[in-house]
Amino acid sequence: MSTTDTERAAALRRMKLVATGLLAVMAVIFVIAFALQDTYPWLQYVRAAAEGGMVGALADWFAVTALFKHPMGLKIPHTAIIPRKKDQIGESLGQFVEENFLSEEVVRSKLDSARIAQKAGAWLSKPESADRVAAEGAALIRGMFTVLDDDAVQRVIESMVRKHLLDPPWGPPLGTIAERIFAEGHHHRLVDLLVDRTADWVDANYAVVTRVVAQRSPTWVPRLVDGVVGDRVHAELSKFIRAVQADPQHDVRISIDTYLRDLAQDLQHKPETIAKAEEIKGQLLDDPRVRDLTARTWSTIKAALLEAVNDPESELTTNFTAAVRDFGSRLANDDELAGKVNRWVADGASYAVRTYRSEIAGVISETVGRWDAEETSRKIELQVGKDLQFIRINGTVVGSLAGLVIFTVAHAVFG
Repeated sequence: MSTTDTERAAALRRMKLVATGLLAVMAVIFVIAFALQDTYPWLQYVRAAAEGGMVGALADWFAVTALFKHPMGLKIPHTAIIPRKKDQIGESLGQFVEENFLSEEVVRSKLDSARIAQKAGAWLSKPESADRVAAEGAALIRGMFTVLDDDAVQRVIESMVRKHLLDPPWGPPLGTIAERIFAEGHHHRLVDLLVDRTADWVDANYAVVTRVVAQRSPTWVPRLVDGVVGDRVHAELSKFIRAVQADPQHDVRISIDTYLRDLAQDLQHKPETIAKAEEIKGQLLDDPRVRDLTARTWSTIKAALLEAVNDPESELTTNFTAAVRDFGSRLANDDELAGKVNRWVADGASYAVRTYRSEIAGVISETVGRWDAEETSRKIELQVGKDLQFIRINGTVVGSLAGLVIFTVAHAVFG
């Protein structure tokens, strides 16, 4: 037995001794009074009181004992009630709890008066509480990483990547996104950047342009002519790029816009373009690359989280602790938010009670049903036996008073 059960057993034994001792006292008084009542007539009243006390004590001893076992080992009908009716008692107790405690009205009323959100907010807003939540969260994350199998997690990530990234065709969704981007002109900045970089390159590479022109000219052309032609080509090329830079409606820009819009349409509707996009996807993300990507993704996430949770001063821990305290302060001070949280808690508890009340109450009857009959009787007697011994004591006292009153009245009436 536990320490508490040992203490209860000791208290029960003491109360049994007191009740039994009181019965013995009444018996001794009765014998003495009965023997001396002819010599001392007033002892008749004492005898009557002691007689009534013994009757009350014996009757209540029988009643209390009959709850837990057969009195004196005699299998008298309707005794040993708890061992015989154990299963019915468990079912009745479960039904009583279900009908009187596991009801939506009772649960909602209790939760409304409990103000759970405000109390939780006041607790979370304390620095030591937020630190404790952060520490428990870190322990939870470490425990999860200890339990999780890296290969299994990588397989899950890989399956998700394949399902949501690789299996669906890329062409139509990319075409839809590109069509919207091109229609709203968001690509113009990129075109401007490319034109500017091209202009800068032309300006910075005069020698490269002239050398390329000289390399492409026939061998019979004089070198002087190559220089003049190269200079002219560079000048025209620079002039052309400047014109594209300066004119938002330049033919080159319009041609680029037209090409991009056509490409967006082809990605959505042209089978050849869609197939080309799928081919590019396959080249970029073949099986080895996908497996390597998922492995590196998981290892990076795991290492980053473990490093963050193991460092109390890390940005993640600091931000999480601050977020917990801020949320606690809002719960404690924002009545609207606290009301919403309280309603969520009440709704969740009501749903659980409404849906699983029978299963919850069934735990009581099933648990009692698995108990041994004698063990059940001992468990219940340890819990309430001490108080039941007061019934024996009260029965002795009340029986004594009743016996005295009855004898006195009878003596007064009949002499």
